[in-house]
Amino acid sequence: MKRTFQPNNSKKSKTSGFLSRRGSSVLKSRRAKGRKELSK
Repeated sequence: MKRTFQPNNSKKSKTSGFLSRRGSSVLKSRRAKGRKELSK
């Protein structure tokens, strides 16, 4: 039986990594909120 979560780092960084978030307002709002970790 296959487990449900099968991590794939290259795929994950494409969807939720820093470089993909650079253009969005996510980083700005998270920085304003004072998050320790801005993006995964």
